[in-house]
Amino acid sequence: MAPDRQTLPPVRLHSDAELARDALATPLLARAVRLARWAGPETRVGAGGELVDEQLPAAAEVLGLTGDPDAEAYASEAWRLAVDTGLVDVEDGAAEDGSAEDADGAAEDPGAADGTVTPGENLALLTGGSPQDVLAIWLEGFDTVFADAAAPFFDDLDDLDALVGEDGRIDFEALDWDPEGEAEFLEGVLGNLYLLTVSEGGAGEGPVPLPALAASMVVPDDMGEPTDDVLEQVSDAMMRLDEQFRVLEPIGLVEYDPVDEALMVEEGEEPAPPAPNLDDEDVSRYGMVRLTPLGLYGVRARMLEAGLAVPAVGELADQSADVLLDGIAGYPQDAARAETVGWLAAREPGTAARDLLAAARGADPASPLRRLHAQQALSLVGAEAEPAVREVLDDAQLGGLARVWLAEHGAADIPAPPESMIFWLAIDTIAAHLDSDGDLTELQDLIEGLTSRHGGFFEAAWRVEHPATAEVLEAMGRLHRDKPTAKEARKAAFKARSKG
Repeated sequence: MAPDRQTLPPVRLHSDAELARDALATPLLARAVRLARWAGPETRVGAGGELVDEQLPAAAEVLGLTGDPDAEAYASEAWRLAVDTGLVDVEDGAAEDGSAEDADGAAEDPGAADGTVTPGENLALLTGGSPQDVLAIWLEGFDTVFADAAAPFFDDLDDLDALVGEDGRIDFEALDWDPEGEAEFLEGVLGNLYLLTVSEGGAGEGPVPLPALAASMVVPDDMGEPTDDVLEQVSDAMMRLDEQFRVLEPIGLVEYDPVDEALMVEEGEEPAPPAPNLDDEDVSRYGMVRLTPLGLYGVRARMLEAGLAVPAVGELADQSADVLLDGIAGYPQDAARAETVGWLAAREPGTAARDLLAAARGADPASPLRRLHAQQALSLVGAEAEPAVREVLDDAQLGGLARVWLAEHGAADIPAPPESMIFWLAIDTIAAHLDSDGDLTELQDLIEGLTSRHGGFFEAAWRVEHPATAEVLEAMGRLHRDKPTAKEARKAAFKARSKG
């Protein structure tokens, strides 16, 4: 049978041009761009490149946030993104000893040190570069925001001040904060959200309830009824995620409906996870989140950077037929069809058919599924494929599927197959379906249809020279719903193994 396939289903991404437009429209990047265009030689920044307090009201006004109580915080956040993504360059104006100097050379407070602000190279790329340039800049911004989301949250400035040492630095050890652990947790959350989004039968484009996402990170897979301790951990994770998704939303990664504050029984208390019998409206009060198309792109990019295999529909279009057939082996049906359609569109039908048939040959464990996908791909090719299909009529491995294709396309003069080819094709077809993780009922119907159409099926089947014969017969013995027939299948499987 086929070897283990990739664990992540393929994702359907929007085009780079669409994603780039989405990136430019995200609130945080749009604000960063406006500040980068506003900034100039007179813009005063501190030693760390941050806007000095005196500049924040003007920056907030540029962003149209005057009157918003959080205006200066938004301006500071956008400025930091502009610096981190290279939309502005800040040349540190500090002296070599780390202090700043005034016009007369006298040292000033390091926290008030000014730097020189100039437009960054990336600012021009956002308007004059390619979509890939824009997305590269957005990914840099995503990295910055991700780091912010994984950082500790403080309820008020007093909590932060208590952690600042005499040297002005924050004592992170006193926080009992594990930066790597927090980042790993958030990576895991986004990975689970990605998987729920792209999996067949998963969330798709719909939102995911925050409690379900938190539980996916906390509740062990083999746990039945969660304990009170586990439920408390889920509640803690929910509130942490509520804070993190609020940070991630402005960069366009997610669309997020936060936890309803009315669920807090009293100030500072975390809501318990919802009961299992709540309706959709009640569940939504506990927070709902979905990855945007841009978010899918961003999370996939991080996974690729981490060395994971994260397929995307369309990336096999320029590959050979054998790479295509191996690549779609683990794809859901709709994704496999979409990938195949794109592959065929770039090729002449006759050549594509010959390449597919050649790639379908083989006696390796993955070959039955490869032939099944080749047959499905050939069903999408028109009459132009007929000459290539007729060329393999005498091929022991491909002759059966060639006859099926010709019959489906109404071709004339189809030669009758030898009996050995009929039974070889039956074993090969069942082997492919066993590897495809398809619908069990459909597989049972296929098995029962084959045995009912061919008298003495098992007496002929155990003699078939196919690497998967014994394994297929054993599976038929497990799956056939008629007990006497299932027993026949098991006997045939024993004979097949004995002759080997």
